[in-house]
Amino acid sequence: MASKILKFSGHNYFRQRLILAILSGKPVKIDKIRSNDSDPGLKDFEASFLRLLEKVTNGSIIEINYSGTSVLFKPGVITGGTISHDCGTARAIGYFLEPMIALAPFSKDPFNLIFFGITNDNVDTSVDIIRTAVMLQLKRFGIEEGLELKISKRGAPPLGGGEVNFKCPVVKSLKPIQFTDEGRIKRIRGIASPGFALSLVAESTTSALITAEQAANPGETPEDLGKRTAKLLLSEIRKGGCIGSPNQWLVLLLMVLSPEDVSKIRLGQLTAFTIQYLRDIRDFFDVTFKIKQDPESNTLLLTSVGVGYINYNKKTT
Repeated sequence: MASKILKFSGHNYFRQRLILAILSGKPVKIDKIRSNDSDPGLKDFEASFLRLLEKVTNGSIIEINYSGTSVLFKPGVITGGTISHDCGTARAIGYFLEPMIALAPFSKDPFNLIFFGITNDNVDTSVDIIRTAVMLQLKRFGIEEGLELKISKRGAPPLGGGEVNFKCPVVKSLKPIQFTDEGRIKRIRGIASPGFALSLVAESTTSALITAEQAANPGETPEDLGKRTAKLLLSEIRKGGCIGSPNQWLVLLLMVLSPEDVSKIRLGQLTAFTIQYLRDIRDFFDVTFKIKQDPESNTLLLTSVGVGYINYNKKTT
């Protein structure tokens, strides 16, 4: 058994490695977690994320060493159901919610998660972008009916106080995608959270969604916040591709979990996060992407063959 444990070092990419462990069924050991810091080991929000994984799975085993610098995670099965989780105020709700979107379709029971905490900040993806752009990526793979994110209350740092409800249906399997036509931008919509945040979504003629968001800095005027966010959106649009930078990881993961057929996506430049995600996908699923540069648009075409992931947890009706 020991030889099958995948091993990583450091606190970076902590969430994605645990999620990939659950989906692949492979145990993972992460060591040297801030081992050289003055305050070594797991942070409270990382321990909270581990507790959330315990809530949404059955049979997961988590072993943490005395100093908190090493975690051994043996994944159980995804059970889902109705669960509430207080995210605290060290990280926003998005930190906890994003990974759940990757797990939810493959659960035994539909996810009905209630999160409490910060809804918008400048660190984690806001619940607005998750609702208007991230979750819509699931629909491309055939996950649609019963998919919902309800924002009941908003919460700004440092006190939080927000509340959101995430619901997702379960599926037996996904459908492959071919999404290479980025189209032309036809509409830009925005959500302004009074006093502290702005989220913008640009939609193309082919339903490509490019996003940008910023939370207000202390003393910043709404006009300055608007200019800063608009510049960020234009920068994202200039990169091209059918998926914005924050959503690249989810689409690539779902392509891997699709049937044993070819999926293809056009992306702008890959973020450092996405590059590491591709490496981790290779380690967990033994899948590599063919990457071809399109010199005309300076975008990348990524092609992969799915592993034919089947949700055996899904209850038969």
